[in-house]
Amino acid sequence: MKPFKFKEFTIHQDQCAMKVGTDGVLLGAWASLDNQPESILDIGAGTGLIALQLAQRSLAETIDGIELDDDAYEQCVSNFEASSWGDRLFCYHAGFDEFVDEIEDKYDLIVSNPPFYIEDVATRDESRDKARQSSSLPFDELVQGASELLTEKGLFAVIIPYKEELGFVELAKSVGLFPNRITRVKGNPDADFKRSLMEFSFDANKPHIDTLIIEEGRHQYTKEYIELTQAFYLKM
Repeated sequence: MKPFKFKEFTIHQDQCAMKVGTDGVLLGAWASLDNQPESILDIGAGTGLIALQLAQRSLAETIDGIELDDDAYEQCVSNFEASSWGDRLFCYHAGFDEFVDEIEDKYDLIVSNPPFYIEDVATRDESRDKARQSSSLPFDELVQGASELLTEKGLFAVIIPYKEELGFVELAKSVGLFPNRITRVKGNPDADFKRSLMEFSFDANKPHIDTLIIEEGRHQYTKEYIELTQAFYLKM
C-alpha cells in the first residue's frame, strides 16, 4: 500500500483499515477556523489525515486525536511525528467514552469523520468492517461526548451520509448543539446527494445550507472542489 502524498505531508496507511478518502479530505478542508481555535480534537483519527490538515491550516497550539484501533493508533502517531507539526500533534490511544470521562480539557474545534457503513454489506476484512460500522462509535455517543468537550464558543464539524442528516440534527439538538452550516455533497451534477458536511455550535441560528459538487465529468473537478482542496492535493 503506497503512502498518500499531500503537498505538505505524507500519510502512510498500510496499517489502517480506513484509507485516505475524499470524506476526510473534505472535512479537513471545510472545517471552519474562523474562531481561531487554540485547541482541536479529531475523534476517530485513523491515519491522522484530518488533524494534519488542520495543523497545516491553523495555528492551534494543541491538536489532539483519539484512536481506539491499535494499528491505526500506531500509524497515526508515526504520521504525526513525520510531519512538520509534530510538536503540536498528539494522539490518545483510547475509546471515545473513556476519553470523555477522563479528560478535563475542552476544545475550541472538534471534528469527526465517524465510522459508518456505506453499504449494509460486510466485507471480509474484519478491521475495515469494524472501522466502518457505526456501532464502534454510535452517533448519539458522538454528539453527547462532543457537547461535553466543546468550549462555550466552540464548533463541532462532522461528515456523515446525507440520509442520516436529519436524524443527526435531532440528536445534536437533544444535547444543545445546533447546525450553523450544512454543505451537501454529490459526486457529479446528476448524482444524488451522498454526504453532508455539518457544523454545530451552542448557538441556535438558521443554518447556512449549500451544495458542493465534486466533478463535472470524470476527473473534471469543479471550481468549488478545487478551491476547497487545492492546498492539499498534489495535482490540484
